[in-house]
Amino acid sequence: MSIRTSRSVSLLAGIALAGAGLGAVSGCGSQKATAGGTNVLTDRARQVAEAWDGSTAAAAWRAGYHPMGETVQLPQGGLHSPADLQAYEDQSFLLRGELPVTWPKNGQVTWATGKPLTQRVMGADESYKNLASTRVNRKPHLTVTEVKLGEMRVATSRGPATVPAWLFTLHGYATPLKQAAVIPSTPPRSPISPARDIPGLPLDRLIQIAADGRSVTVVALHGVCDDGPAVDVLETSGSIVLSASVKDRKNKGNCTKQAKLQQVTVKLKHPVDDRVLLDALTGQPVPYKGLNGISPSGS
Repeated sequence: MSIRTSRSVSLLAGIALAGAGLGAVSGCGSQKATAGGTNVLTDRARQVAEAWDGSTAAAAWRAGYHPMGETVQLPQGGLHSPADLQAYEDQSFLLRGELPVTWPKNGQVTWATGKPLTQRVMGADESYKNLASTRVNRKPHLTVTEVKLGEMRVATSRGPATVPAWLFTLHGYATPLKQAAVIPSTPPRSPISPARDIPGLPLDRLIQIAADGRSVTVVALHGVCDDGPAVDVLETSGSIVLSASVKDRKNKGNCTKQAKLQQVTVKLKHPVDDRVLLDALTGQPVPYKGLNGISPSGS
């Protein structure tokens, strides 16, 4: 049996609301509010698209290295057993041998078209710490027998890229576990400020862009007393703006100020390509975080 996964843990049933803008999900009343018959979230999405399209921020985003897919790849064929999967999720690794103490300061990120990008390379020690907990000798665990610098393919905002990667040889596996070694570019400053005092919620994260680019899966917040999240989309030639809100509440008794995280897949009219995927409420690119900390069902 082979196990394929992104590192994930079970999601708690509810998380306390905190921070500006989250208080809107109290579960009390519809969050699809309108003003003068015009959906304020739709107006906000247009403003975000107009601010980003053709901006220096959009140009900087397209010129950078922004991972939009997993930067850790399991050995070919996946993990061998549920025990190994549990060890990976628990970050239970045991290092046998020495980590490399020298490596290139910078590395090249290359795409099929366009100029390569030079980015800082993280050290083997830093990379290993990202994989492994400080606690060792726990059962079950994965044993690392060798670490060396190589390369891997990563999905990015500019399409698939080849990047330097640390290759971790695991005991019992013919191919290594890979972790991207280059540091992502700093996101550009948004040309539009976050929205204030309008209905809606910021998106938690981007999970996946479909292979054909015609849909994206994000994690959205919703309340315990509503009918779930809704994510609307506005597409332009330069951007894709997602507006998250919650569906109308039914009579579900007393409401509490809690929120749940739920995966939502949004279909697009055209492939993502190099368009910037934006959150209407924050005015920022939707961050890619994968399934880290999110149950596969997203419930």
